[in-house]
Amino acid sequence: MLDANLKAQLKAYLEKVTQPIEIVASLDDGAKSRELQELLQEIVLLSERITLVERNDHAARKPSFALTRPGTDISVQFAGIPMGHEFTSLVLALLQVGGHPIKLDDKVIEQIRNLDGDYSFETYISLTCQNCPEVVQALNVMSIINPRIRSVTVDGALFQDEVEKRQIMAVPTVYMNGEVFGQGRTGVEEILSKLDSGAGARKAEELSAKDAYDVLIVGGGPAGAAAAIYTARKGIRTGVVAERFGGQVLDTMSIENFVSVQETEGPHFATALEQHVKAYEVDIMNMQRAEALVPGDKLIEVKLANGGVLKSKTVILSTGARWREINVPGEREYRNQGVAYCPHCDGPLFKGKRVAVVGGGNSGVEAAIDLAGVVSHVTLIEFGAELRADAVLQRKLHSLPNVVVITSAQTTEITGDGKKVNGLSYKDRNSGELKHIELEGVFVQIGLVPNTEWLKGTVALSKHGEIEIDAKGQTSIPGVFAAGDVTTVPYKQIVIAVGEGAKAALSAFDHLIRSAPDEVAAAPTKSEAVAA
Repeated sequence: MLDANLKAQLKAYLEKVTQPIEIVASLDDGAKSRELQELLQEIVLLSERITLVERNDHAARKPSFALTRPGTDISVQFAGIPMGHEFTSLVLALLQVGGHPIKLDDKVIEQIRNLDGDYSFETYISLTCQNCPEVVQALNVMSIINPRIRSVTVDGALFQDEVEKRQIMAVPTVYMNGEVFGQGRTGVEEILSKLDSGAGARKAEELSAKDAYDVLIVGGGPAGAAAAIYTARKGIRTGVVAERFGGQVLDTMSIENFVSVQETEGPHFATALEQHVKAYEVDIMNMQRAEALVPGDKLIEVKLANGGVLKSKTVILSTGARWREINVPGEREYRNQGVAYCPHCDGPLFKGKRVAVVGGGNSGVEAAIDLAGVVSHVTLIEFGAELRADAVLQRKLHSLPNVVVITSAQTTEITGDGKKVNGLSYKDRNSGELKHIELEGVFVQIGLVPNTEWLKGTVALSKHGEIEIDAKGQTSIPGVFAAGDVTTVPYKQIVIAVGEGAKAALSAFDHLIRSAPDEVAAAPTKSEAVAA
């Protein structure tokens, strides 16, 4: 299964294993079991510390396997064949079960170790989901630190009977002790906050005790990361507070237009952003949601959802945007029950079913093309008289035999049976006739809406809710700047957000040296000035 190059890379990683690993496989006579068996046998040949045992456990999912450390309670389980986006999860699990140091803060490790309770997690994923590995890896590492935590990763496309029984229509979906625990991308700290009831209050107290920053950046997407790099290079005290570092880039499958990077995937790009920021002295406060901006004479406050308060001399707002909703009956009622926003993540769950894509721009047409290879039929619904996607995408779309395009159509309702989606209603904008399509899923792809609800009544916003800025990124409040998709700057592109983040950072630094030059930690060096 693994090509020569991948085997060589994996062999190099497995040299870091210091403890024995026993792979316990549960297989049957099916093709997928033979495929998993081949993968596991190839892995065993790459390290003398790894052995494979096949057991006929009637209660276990087949195919599945557990990575165990003999003589301990450590066990990480996979139900399926962890390739695609989950291959990294498999490699990390091998290293961590094999004794390689876990890269978490000591305080976080101690918090996991001290959890009082028995937790059994089941995480349903798809191998094409770029958001799933973070959840899988978080629960795996927690189960290695604390054996009272058990984690099994289940490939929803392979175990369709379980997906149908539990009516899972979005990934990642996590069950804990048989009950739904959460959906969507999440990391160790967020999981801990749910399990440890006192964690939020302790974190709020810790954040509120921090000294004031010279620049506090709210948002950790491309704009926020660029701003952090530029301010940190000026030698001034920089903080980044973000709900999830990487922002919407984490939900982007393919990036092919970032100058100098021919092709990459969103999660990889987000990781590179974070690593670049961490190369400087930047205080990153992840998994924290801002709820209020409070301007002051000398310091600006940012109040957080957990009750913490951060203070800074200047603030850069880069909270980005999220998927726009259609705002029709049934959309919110059936979210994650047939209504989805990420075709790459959730598409495999609709294998062989009928779906609709709402939106005829690039994202909508790309979604329809991707889904056509998985589902039985795709209906693309476009409000306008014609599609807005690039010509090359339209040609590809129209070449697909299982896709129907309906233009001049206004989606009026997403219908369901009380548990999951069963159809979509729309109005023909030419005739006024109401029509209904029977289907099992609706993927919404109609653009973005800025994350500015928390700023209403403070900074000036446009009629579309975007932060109004001038040519230097200055908002209506002195000392408060903004950058990226959250602003009125046209063309929501990663490369533009990065440039706007750098510009806002330079503007914030200029504001600091002009308003209180003696308080700024350091002036730019010649090399920094050239780089800027």
